[in-house]
Amino acid sequence: MSSIENHTKIIKEAAVGLGFAYCGIAKVQKLDDDARRLEQWLNKGMQGNMQYMENNFDLRIDLSKLVPGAKSVIMVLLNYYPEKIQQNLTYKISKYAYGQDYHEVIREKLNFLLGHIRENIGEVNGRGFVDSAPVLERTWAQKAGLGWIGKNGNIINKQSGSFFFIATLIVDLELEYDNPFVKDYCGTCTKCIDACPTDAILPDKVIDGSKCISYFTIELKDALIPDKNERTI
Repeated sequence: MSSIENHTKIIKEAAVGLGFAYCGIAKVQKLDDDARRLEQWLNKGMQGNMQYMENNFDLRIDLSKLVPGAKSVIMVLLNYYPEKIQQNLTYKISKYAYGQDYHEVIREKLNFLLGHIRENIGEVNGRGFVDSAPVLERTWAQKAGLGWIGKNGNIINKQSGSFFFIATLIVDLELEYDNPFVKDYCGTCTKCIDACPTDAILPDKVIDGSKCISYFTIELKDALIPDKNERTI
């Protein structure tokens, strides 16, 4: 077994041991196609009042600006589907928000994983991110072979669905790279589009962030969610 194969094995086994459901690895490269799509999305104003989406454009498409000398992107998925579902409530809480703040949970796991890499492989420069940097996580998860990007914009794993947090560990270490997930299993299904109460899911896997319920409840906080007769917002 080569050192690259052994290092990859060490990392993936450690990721599973930390409770991550899946771990895939992709080679660092500039995301030119994503850059064009992001630019078009921003030009159409789909970020709404989320001005931070306009910042750090160069960082979003080039990970070497986040981690100098970056060679590999380690992508992990953590399942958040709860054991018990809400019962008899007049309101709904998103399943991902049932428990402890996932940022804290995953950040601790990523720090442990990076420490494990340094302890068992050697001095490695790396940084872990979970919603804390301008990383195009879903693109990298797809490139790392973890699933395809569905019509609802979420990464969907063929074996386990889409109830996952996505986290990223960027390192300056060469590793074995997984094949990108190239097949799209959404087919002609439109369940997510039909179910979206604010028509935020558009054709070609485009999400209008300014119409999404999470935009109203998280970003705007005090704004009312438009009903079905007010969907011109």
